[in-house]
Amino acid sequence: MGKKKKKKQEPLSKADELRRIEKLTKRGKSEFVEVRGSIIHGRGVYAVKSIPKEEYVIEYVGNRINKKESEKRALAQMEVAEKTGAAAVYIFNLTKKWDLDGSVEWNPARLINHSCEPNCEAIQERKRIYIQALRDIETDEEITFDYGFDVECYKDHPCLCGSAKCVGYIVGKDYLEELAEKLSGEDEEE
Repeated sequence: MGKKKKKKQEPLSKADELRRIEKLTKRGKSEFVEVRGSIIHGRGVYAVKSIPKEEYVIEYVGNRINKKESEKRALAQMEVAEKTGAAAVYIFNLTKKWDLDGSVEWNPARLINHSCEPNCEAIQERKRIYIQALRDIETDEEITFDYGFDVECYKDHPCLCGSAKCVGYIVGKDYLEELAEKLSGEDEEE
């Protein structure tokens, strides 16, 4: 008997790909990850099996809210964070009118920690946020992404990622040059 030739797999249509992603992520649940203790910030999300590069790891879920409500919630979350040391804001920008507040209990992705050398990134597709692997991820590796915070309030967000590339603060890579300027200005003042 001869070997069966593998059928060349046709690329999925956009709709089929979205159905595949939704099945994988199950609106906030994932076959790839679980929540555990983390040295970065108390709790974190870890791979329970190998995750290939570009795989959708988990969907970041929550309540869709308008911008006015988003500002109110962000301020309230910041106040709680200042008093308790808890994580601050879980809000993602979706559109000009809408944001996604992921601070809900049923969103384990809210516990994904920041890293200056992340293994994942947050991507948006059709008003939904997914965490996607930037590289192959090993079993038991902590899932991280770059929070991309603005540099204006960098002092409010010290970074504890422990990466060799850690800049000491949670700021987006687009702001690293500006952060370096601010930090060198502080050194000169001392």
